[in-house]
Amino acid sequence: MPSQQPLASKEASLFRNVLKFYETKQYKKGLKAAEQILKKNPRHGETLAMKGLLINCQGKTEEAFAIAKEALKQDMKSHVCWHVYGLLYRSQKNFDEAIKAYKMALRFEPESQQILRDLALLQVQMRDYPGYIESRRLMVISKPQIRQNWTGLAIAYHLAGNLTEAENVLTKYEETLKQPPPRSDLENSEAILYKNSIIAEGGNHEKALDHLELISRTALDKVAILEARAEYNLKLGRKEDAEKAYRVLLDRNPEKRDYYAGLEKSLGAEGEERLKIYEELAAQYPRADAPKRIPLDFLEGDAFQAAAERYLDWRLKRAAPSTFTSLKALYSDVAKRECLQQLVEAFLAKTREEAKTVEPPADTEADANTNGDKLTNGGGSNSSTNNTSVLVYTLYYLSQHHDHWRIRNTDTALSYINEALELAPDNADQGELRLGLARILKHAGDVRKAMAEMDNARQQDKSDRYYNTKCSKYMLRNDCNEEAIKTMGLFTRNDVNGPLGDLLEMQCVWYITEDGESYARQGKLGLALKRFHAVYKIFEDWTDDQFDFHSFSLRKGMIRAYVDMVRWEDSLWAHPFFRRAAANAIRIYLLLNDKPHLAHGSLANGTGEEGVDFESLSTADRKKAMKKAKREAQRQEKAAAEAAAKAKDDRRGGEEKRQDDDPLGAKLAQTTEPLEKALVWLKPLLEFSPNFLEGQTAGFEVYMKRKKYLLALKCLLAAHALAPEDPVVHEQIVKFQLFLASKPELSPTVQSIIEETFTLAPADTPLSEFNEQYLQSHADSARAVFSVVRTRQALAAAEAAGQTEADSETLLLAVPAKEGTTLKEAVEGLAVMKEIKGDVAGYAAAARERWPLANIFEAKA
Repeated sequence: MPSQQPLASKEASLFRNVLKFYETKQYKKGLKAAEQILKKNPRHGETLAMKGLLINCQGKTEEAFAIAKEALKQDMKSHVCWHVYGLLYRSQKNFDEAIKAYKMALRFEPESQQILRDLALLQVQMRDYPGYIESRRLMVISKPQIRQNWTGLAIAYHLAGNLTEAENVLTKYEETLKQPPPRSDLENSEAILYKNSIIAEGGNHEKALDHLELISRTALDKVAILEARAEYNLKLGRKEDAEKAYRVLLDRNPEKRDYYAGLEKSLGAEGEERLKIYEELAAQYPRADAPKRIPLDFLEGDAFQAAAERYLDWRLKRAAPSTFTSLKALYSDVAKRECLQQLVEAFLAKTREEAKTVEPPADTEADANTNGDKLTNGGGSNSSTNNTSVLVYTLYYLSQHHDHWRIRNTDTALSYINEALELAPDNADQGELRLGLARILKHAGDVRKAMAEMDNARQQDKSDRYYNTKCSKYMLRNDCNEEAIKTMGLFTRNDVNGPLGDLLEMQCVWYITEDGESYARQGKLGLALKRFHAVYKIFEDWTDDQFDFHSFSLRKGMIRAYVDMVRWEDSLWAHPFFRRAAANAIRIYLLLNDKPHLAHGSLANGTGEEGVDFESLSTADRKKAMKKAKREAQRQEKAAAEAAAKAKDDRRGGEEKRQDDDPLGAKLAQTTEPLEKALVWLKPLLEFSPNFLEGQTAGFEVYMKRKKYLLALKCLLAAHALAPEDPVVHEQIVKFQLFLASKPELSPTVQSIIEETFTLAPADTPLSEFNEQYLQSHADSARAVFSVVRTRQALAAAEAAGQTEADSETLLLAVPAKEGTTLKEAVEGLAVMKEIKGDVAGYAAAARERWPLANIFEAKA
């Protein structure tokens, strides 16, 4: 539809220039041209709209919206005005309003490819598949000669679950071609492979196989063709053809386990036949690890022992550092774990004897296996591997074996690793061994020495980024944040934004999360929240980044990868790192809700920096302490802001670093609505990770404090369904029953729903007795003890203690000696002892007997 406000030819030419300047990002020139038009036509709606769009590109959002609204007033029936209005909303990520504006634009210009394309991109971003299908259908009708339109429509049907229509769309386009595309056409290759995957996804493997054979010469991705052929034949029961296909794939990559699994199924091998197959494959691929390692997963008894002995002999004689890493998946089986220990110990004894009589050769000839280990050809004691290296890495294996979490014999692990370090040459293998020593010390709780040893490992090869990264992580675990960021900065271009700025730009989620957890341990809640919010921003960016790929993938023809990306994005917010950051952030906000004074300064566990117990202070002294903490926090914030303002970028001619108006996260910590902030984290956690137990228990706490009792009950019921015997769930059941016993004022509807659905607490048993029964049935669980002790405190506070006068302190003191208690649980027990103001020193002493190296239990001077 033509504009309701036509321009003279000169101004019309200028308007076309405005559009051109916008498309080429020459915003100043575009504004200048727009102003020339508006001098003669001050009420020209479309020019006003373009002016608003250009101003928005310069960061003046409010002014841009005001101009765009004025443009609509001047020309309500202009598709350009509505399109621009939608673009403004899109730039603010208000996709719902942008879609409305685009639909209005289409009412006045229904055949506009640009508007349809923009609308379609927003619809797929919002997962509005019915709307996406309609937009793509209109694009095909408008421009049927463009392949991208057909492919886009097929994708729309596919994502909506209509596989039949998706296949039909691709077929119809193929029928319109007068001659087949050249074999070098990548877009065609991807499209036909995509069509084949749709057919297979629909379950018609016969048709998929026929189609695959038809396209096999045209498609460029030969590995995908081979894998699909093997899979289809196997599912159709054509085992001989499947076997041939999998053998071809194994020739290409003899380390991929999926190929071995497929070959097994195609041969229908069971029992001894499976072992025979792998022995043949091991002979066929002598340098491959997989055919030698896989049988250890299914063999048992003497057969396992024989195969494991051969495997260990092959690996250890070549001094392979990753031998334990390859085998630790077997450690869930006690018999296999013990068998491996016996075999390695026997190999060690034999190697020690050989070391006394065999002079190690001067030269070695090594080749690399798939795990990156230095292996040699040959296998006996006369191989060219240095005998000392064999001995060193056998000791290394045993150190890792005894450090495994199912065993955790720290003293033995340390003895083996120290012996290995003594035997190892000065500059050979020191990095790997010291990394192992650091790991053992970390598991023993000595985070200081672990950090020092990891730094020693890093010093062995300063160009190795892996050692650098591990060292930084260990520094964070020791709460040495400044040292960690400096170490990470050795491998980042930190001359502009500083090391952390670079890590934020690189979206280094693991570091930011670890940094936040470190600050949380130190009680620096503002900085901790700042890091966790940075993680949230990264996940938002990943969600937004997919927008560009909706069009980019179609242009480049990368259809299969694009569909995989969309499906990955659908589960993005269930990522473990987001769950970890969310759980920590919610925990901090709940703490700030209960103890707002913790937002001022570093007041971990309610204790000020000078060791003053804030909770026990009088009202006047508390106010003084609060003022002092606020002044100190303001001083630190000012110093951090000044340091950031002074920083220059020498490489770019003195460019200032980005300014941060909240360098210490004080504004985040001092929020007046901590529960509302917690809710921001909780909603995606519950929506995308409903089976995450910690998310459900956190939801219960947040909703109880927000007085949303039905939502709290919903979380509690979900948590109970996931883990009915979990200690935290038990504790929350008692909390909710105590809440009901307090006879709160609830609406009749809410009261009725709660009475119908909440049946987890016993009707006839007192809560104190229910709590003690839980302790009796879970007496060996440290976490159960903590839950019972905290529940006793809650019952006592509610004057419903009854028979819960047993000594909680004694219960806690016995926790470190329990056989199944882990170091992490013992640390949690120390926090519980502090909560009840019990014998903290006695608990720490008991824990030191079990974990003598753990820093956290050290006696205070």
